[in-house]
Amino acid sequence: MFLILEELVKIIKKRKLHSINEKKSYTYKLLKNKELCFKKFREEALELLDAAKYKNKKCLIHESADLLYHFFVLLELKKVSVNSIMKELKRRQKISGIQEKKSRKKDVR
Repeated sequence: MFLILEELVKIIKKRKLHSINEKKSYTYKLLKNKELCFKKFREEALELLDAAKYKNKKCLIHESADLLYHFFVLLELKKVSVNSIMKELKRRQKISGIQEKKSRKKDVR
């Protein structure tokens, strides 16, 4: 299962480095236009919420896949490694979600 996600990350990195034409690679287009990348991530997140509320399981699966793809593109755009996120999740396993939330700064921007 996780191999598929690792492959997706590799493909995204490859598209970033080797795509010359936005017409040939949607991923490249997103990585070259951060506002479009942000917009598409937001759009996919809202579509996933809509599917979770009002649609069938098949639609939820489809929208989840879309959001995961756009999430990994966003991470690549911002140069954030999946490993850093995994480390953060590992760190959070040691404390309750309530404690972790209380320990965050009010504004992390």
